[in-house]
Amino acid sequence: MSTLRVTAEELTIHEHPNADALELAQVGLYRAVVAKGAYRTGDFAVYIPEQAVLPPDLIAELGLTGRLAGGNADRVKAVRLRGELSQGLVCRPAALADVDLARAAAQGEDFAERLGITKWAPPVPTTMNGEVESAPDLLPWVDIENLQRYPGIFEPGEPVVLTEKLHGTACLVTYVAEDKRLLVSSKGFGAKSLALKEEERNLYWRAVRAHDVEAVAAGLAARLGATRVGIFGEVYGAGVQDLGYGNDARTDTGPGLAVFDVSAEIDGQVRWLDPAELLEGVLPLVPRLYEGPYDLDRVLEVATGRETVSGKELHLREGVVIRPATERYSPVVGGRAIAKAVSPAYLTRKGGTEYE
Repeated sequence: MSTLRVTAEELTIHEHPNADALELAQVGLYRAVVAKGAYRTGDFAVYIPEQAVLPPDLIAELGLTGRLAGGNADRVKAVRLRGELSQGLVCRPAALADVDLARAAAQGEDFAERLGITKWAPPVPTTMNGEVESAPDLLPWVDIENLQRYPGIFEPGEPVVLTEKLHGTACLVTYVAEDKRLLVSSKGFGAKSLALKEEERNLYWRAVRAHDVEAVAAGLAARLGATRVGIFGEVYGAGVQDLGYGNDARTDTGPGLAVFDVSAEIDGQVRWLDPAELLEGVLPLVPRLYEGPYDLDRVLEVATGRETVSGKELHLREGVVIRPATERYSPVVGGRAIAKAVSPAYLTRKGGTEYE
């Protein structure tokens, strides 16, 4: 899941093809439906992204009472308005009337706290929860930003790899070689340096045991001469999220697991490694959908369509994860050059779940 930032952005305004009273305000590659004439190209406004939870006074000010998502009708969600996908909100809140939005945009100022906006945290099912313990040795995962918000992460023609983004729940596994200790966590707990104590009903531990991840991690640590090895995978199947990929996580065989990343601490430095080079044929991996020069249109095309995990195209594809063929730093996001592109059909599907 992406980080939540509420920022001032320069807008590009486009005609709405199906509504005379509406227009499309573009931020990065996102487009949000706005009232016609409210903004002009080059104007600056505040952009509130998807998954933001708004306070009641701001909802009322924006005229959105009862029109947002969630049980409290307070969450920003992608919707189609007169046939056009609208992602996020573009506005000029009264609380920022004294703010120079152009300067704020240049400085990258975040207005989330000032506006009382928080990030939506989905309820966690009991199978994804459990008793936790402090785990300072846990190798962390990183938030993946959306390519549409940060389109400059990759250079045109740069060699990239696109893997399928699965709709499950991220499992973080760290093997500590010194004392042969295994740490298992979720993305949410892992962000707090917490590990889940082993429990037979816990979804993550069931996936780790079903696929013998501990033995694989131990072997990888010995092979690389690493003090710690991190294996990051998506746990999936019916009973996890609304998209199951033909697997039922509630059966005795356990949930599905698809590894999407590997890290290792070698000579005191943590490095990100290619799972395909290390684990092909050893653990199930997320499908690789494209390898070649970076092209935005090609990325967005691959992000749509049907899933390939089951081999049967059972349901829609969530999207893709994009990374360079050679691991590198991105000044655009201030960290790893990695991003996601999400299918519009996934964003606007009915009855979706978003457990983290």
